[in-house]
Amino acid sequence: MSTEMATQQQVFKDRTEAGRRLAERLRDYAGRDDVVVLGLPRGGVPVAFEVARALDAPLDVFLVRKLGVPGHEEMALGAIATGGLRVVNKQLIDSLEISPETIEAIAAREMRELERRDHAYRGDRPPPDLTGRTVILVDDGLATGSTMWAAANAVRNDDPARVVVAVPVADPEVCQALQNIADDVVCLSTPTPFRAVGAWYEDFSQTSDDEVNALLAQARRPEVKVVHYEIRALRGEANDYDPLLERAVSARYVLIGEASHGTHEFYRERAEITKRLITEQGFTAVAVEADWPDAYRVNCYVRAANDDASPDEALSDFKRFPSWMWRNTVVADFVGWLREYNDALPAGAPKVGFYGLDLYSLYTSIEKVVAYLDEVDPGAARRARERYACFDHFNRDPQRYAYETQFGGSEPCEEQAVAQLVELHRVAAEVAGRNGHIDEDRHFFAEQNARLVANAEAYYRTVFRGGAVSWNLRDTHMAQTLDALMAHLERRPVPARAVVWAHNSHLGDARATEIGQAGELNLGQLVRERHPDQPLLVGFTTYSGTVTAASDWGGPAERKRVRRALGGSWEELFHQRKVERFLAETSGLGAPARRLERAIGVIYRPETERMSHYFHARLAQQFDLVLHLDDTTAIEPLELTSQWETGELPETYPWGV
Repeated sequence: MSTEMATQQQVFKDRTEAGRRLAERLRDYAGRDDVVVLGLPRGGVPVAFEVARALDAPLDVFLVRKLGVPGHEEMALGAIATGGLRVVNKQLIDSLEISPETIEAIAAREMRELERRDHAYRGDRPPPDLTGRTVILVDDGLATGSTMWAAANAVRNDDPARVVVAVPVADPEVCQALQNIADDVVCLSTPTPFRAVGAWYEDFSQTSDDEVNALLAQARRPEVKVVHYEIRALRGEANDYDPLLERAVSARYVLIGEASHGTHEFYRERAEITKRLITEQGFTAVAVEADWPDAYRVNCYVRAANDDASPDEALSDFKRFPSWMWRNTVVADFVGWLREYNDALPAGAPKVGFYGLDLYSLYTSIEKVVAYLDEVDPGAARRARERYACFDHFNRDPQRYAYETQFGGSEPCEEQAVAQLVELHRVAAEVAGRNGHIDEDRHFFAEQNARLVANAEAYYRTVFRGGAVSWNLRDTHMAQTLDALMAHLERRPVPARAVVWAHNSHLGDARATEIGQAGELNLGQLVRERHPDQPLLVGFTTYSGTVTAASDWGGPAERKRVRRALGGSWEELFHQRKVERFLAETSGLGAPARRLERAIGVIYRPETERMSHYFHARLAQQFDLVLHLDDTTAIEPLELTSQWETGELPETYPWGV
């Protein structure tokens, strides 16, 4: 929390001037999609109007009423706010011996006025959704701070990301005390002695309801109308995805997302699109949101480079939660198809590979590096064991490594991990010098494992910090791995082109989402930035159905019901087309159009649907194409749990209406 206080005694010409000066101090919040300015009626609204206009932020009111001391109404004994929240100054009440009955009578009167103003200022308009947003609360001044205190506490109930209190003038003690409830407190002037708010304005005439409504009307932004957009109904025919294939002709990367990690139709349609990209356009790699060594076993199977006898066996290294992400019936079928496709290629033709981009496999990757070096350079293998022994103190538990290095005083293994990656470069040159050649595929596999160890070590040291740091490290690693893979594949006689499978949250450009505004980047953004005009980004949405997910991290796979999408979401908009399955060019949705978008990962918590699974996004900037599948079903894991087989029964599901 921070507080900005100016001690000089400023006198403002009027509330308009005060608002303009206050806006200058708040300029760091300008131009952000997540900011909303709330004025406290009536006097705070003219100030808030100038702030909102300068910051290019929406303006609304937050209703708070002071509870005045009988006979001295300018003195506040407390305040009430929208939602019924009440804050009282118990010390003042006790000293003046004000009875509970008197307080209740005052509160009832002010509540009636609160309701009158709510109808007068808002009419039928719903209050703004503050969840996940930065809320700037503005008043014309603070004497006791009771109204602002009540407002800040009430706003917290809507789970905003940040609460900012901003006023032109305030009692210095009040300004300081508000740190306990607000994330940021800005008081332009904190004169001593304070006396009263009106003493610091040349014109402090009362603001009327008409003036409040006029300012709100002037500030009100017209709703962004989503222009008519063309769709292509998907009927299960061979030419369903012709428009997508046409867009992919000039693409080097086709990134295909998913709105959950457990929806059968997302996996199935993504696999069908990928088959066409491979057979009709010569794509040479499938890179997925999976760990590098686990996926590399699948890569060896599809290229007939190991002894696995079936797709199920090739997928058996996917043991880590959530195993159903890759050990499911659709992926097994696709892996089998890819093996058959490669087997049918002419002798010597480059085969299509299957690769992982993620970085969770810290200890498995250590084993793979050492095993490789045991074969090509035993001396280097011994040194690798010595370096990686640093990780042995944590019981092969990356979470324990993260905790101990952050809070337990243990020394991190950063230097050792980086040194081993550097040595692998040298080993390649030495082996080539001795033997005249090196197995480039095997060495690349080992080098990627060493890079993964170095990046995973950095990632796990950040997981307890929260925020965007660990997420950004992970997606940056995936982008680095994709770049390294493409550079490696370019050594072959055919152009390297990759299909990428990952969640929408990784593949849709983060800059078009409120998550990106909060500082997160992702793989889709990085591919667009590093390779302009080369990627095609494809997203999925669904309105309702079932999904395979857990209730908590590490929990069993469950077949859970997906709630109908929230009002005002992209999913609801698509549902209104009444077309079960369709493909849409996002350019027709209007670049400024911003709506809620749902994201279900490996955990689904319908009881906290809005908070846990929705964020705002501009779909036209996030993806190039979107596939909407209105009603979807849960992916079937290769290992069925009793919770999955039973499923979530509609009659026991509180939202199954």
